[in-house]
Amino acid sequence: MGGAIIQSRDLNLHYGKARALKNINMDIPERSITAIIGPSGCGKSTYLRCLNRMNDLLPEVRITGSLLFKGRNIYDPGEDVVELRKQIGMVFQKPNPFPMSIYDNVAYGPRIHGVKNKSELDSIVEKSLRQAALWDELKGRLRDSALSISGGQQQRLCIARCLAVEPEVILMDEPASALDPIATAKIEDLMRELKEKYTIIIVTHNMQQAARVSDRTAFFLMGELIEYDYTKKLFENPTNRRTEDYITGRFG
Repeated sequence: MGGAIIQSRDLNLHYGKARALKNINMDIPERSITAIIGPSGCGKSTYLRCLNRMNDLLPEVRITGSLLFKGRNIYDPGEDVVELRKQIGMVFQKPNPFPMSIYDNVAYGPRIHGVKNKSELDSIVEKSLRQAALWDELKGRLRDSALSISGGQQQRLCIARCLAVEPEVILMDEPASALDPIATAKIEDLMRELKEKYTIIIVTHNMQQAARVSDRTAFFLMGELIEYDYTKKLFENPTNRRTEDYITGRFG
């Protein structure tokens, strides 16, 4: 693990009058997996969506404090949001492939960013599908609709689509919650491989998943960051009573 690639400083978020995030201070190290856990409505997905400014799309959202990506505040006026979302990609809870071919799903991002050459696109598609552990399964079906493959394959295709534009950070919002245990295990194995090159931040309801895959875990409760530590320490020896109550199932 390297230094911090993302740093939140006194980050607050309001939806209208409701305060959804309260003074979040958090450093996320590069090339590692950071899990964010906590009960429903605790702010974990809201925080994740701050990291590539997805909350900008919602009405009445107000953000204060700073969120630094590689030292620059992504909320500064003049920040290029399209470029930011290329560098910080997102995989959602439900697989959401575009209603087009497997090939065109992966080539979509590079084409938007100006790649026109067919052999270059071919090579990006193959590389991205290999990275998402899908090439061997789908190489003979690249012209098939992305909607014709299984849910687990669709989710890995969405990861391949994210990788095709060469991000540095991959945000995953409950990426396995709609999948069966076998597909979930494949996504988890994939995450472990990808952290060699990418920074991964995952929101999960599944504490066992956080314990299995992440290097560090953050526990959010009612918009506050209660505890943030190495995963093993947070699960085995939390410093805050509320963390212990949550992970032992006393609430949540």
